[in-house]
Amino acid sequence: MSLLESLKKITTVVADTGDIEAMRKYTPQDATTNPSLLLKAAQQAQYRPLVDAAMKDAEKAGGGDAKRAEAFMDRLFVNFGKEILKIVPGRVSTEVDAKYSFDKEGSIAKARELIGLYEKDGIARERVLIKLGTTWEGIRAAADLEKEGIHCNMTLLFSFAQAVACAEAGATLISPFVGRIYDYYKKERGAEIPPAEDPGVKSATKIYNYYKKFGYKTQVMGASFRRVEQILDLAGCDLLTISAELLDELAKTPGEVTPRLTIEGARASGEEKITLDEKAFRFLHNQDAMAVEKLSDGIRRFYDDGRKLEKWAATAVATA
Repeated sequence: MSLLESLKKITTVVADTGDIEAMRKYTPQDATTNPSLLLKAAQQAQYRPLVDAAMKDAEKAGGGDAKRAEAFMDRLFVNFGKEILKIVPGRVSTEVDAKYSFDKEGSIAKARELIGLYEKDGIARERVLIKLGTTWEGIRAAADLEKEGIHCNMTLLFSFAQAVACAEAGATLISPFVGRIYDYYKKERGAEIPPAEDPGVKSATKIYNYYKKFGYKTQVMGASFRRVEQILDLAGCDLLTISAELLDELAKTPGEVTPRLTIEGARASGEEKITLDEKAFRFLHNQDAMAVEKLSDGIRRFYDDGRKLEKWAATAVATA
């Protein structure tokens, strides 16, 4: 048995890639996408039909080039999402542009648009997760969307404050960025961090224990991994979203995975329950220098990725 096969027995494995062929190879339950992954995939010859179909729909949207480019991007996300859902039995995560990170109403409107496109093509909203940045505005948008049956995956999550606020908002899923937390402290330390001291793993473990101890329905999906050890140390987590490269490493390595996170362990943990309003959330999040820096950096990076895709879309629309 490979490590990947063993891991699948105790944790829901999610593919973090826009490469549909990789999903066929590793047979994950769910899949996540983002603008940079889709930009890379959309330029590959085998996905040209998805791009062409998105272009035709964008032309129907009318308006100027900017409006048609945005329609093209939305349809591109949905077309890839639909193709992914032909392969994975579970859900696909589709991301709201990072330009809406501090815009609650804008986030809600874009989420409804994306879900509307999926439903128009016969995809039930239960099979789609809308990815929102975990700002206060993003969390409040998720709270409203969940009431409409639009399920949310809260991304760019680095602090305990973010995790608590997401659970209280009733978000379906959170994605703590294990690898980026590790990157921050590795840079600060100036050296590799031993697996037993990995701050990203410790953060995700604390969140998992808190959620399970106090009975929150929000699921934890560890994300942004840098090495296999981080994945194995979070075995038993609700979900783990893993890059194609690390999925390949897990698939090629024989072995059996032992659960590290368990309901019993969570109930025995020393976590104490807290409640956060906006002021308390902002203050507690602000006390975590790593989280403040990485959230801001993540939003900028995701925004830049979105603009790269937007520029490519605008060029495609203008030359169509």
